[in-house]
Amino acid sequence: MSDHVYRLLERHQKLDDLLRRVQSRRAADPFEVLRLKKLKLAIKDRINWLMQRRQLAR
Repeated sequence: MSDHVYRLLERHQKLDDLLRRVQSRRAADPFEVLRLKKLKLAIKDRINWLMQRRQLAR
């Protein structure tokens, strides 16, 4: 696994933790939740794209 993919996985995990904390608040901001979800999905898509590209290169 490349260093770049590893950093993206770490970032994805941190966003997941942050998203859980934000959602557990009594008055969670729905726009913040949406922003975090979109960012998390974008990172996941990037990881998948990099992993597929790596598989094709073999």
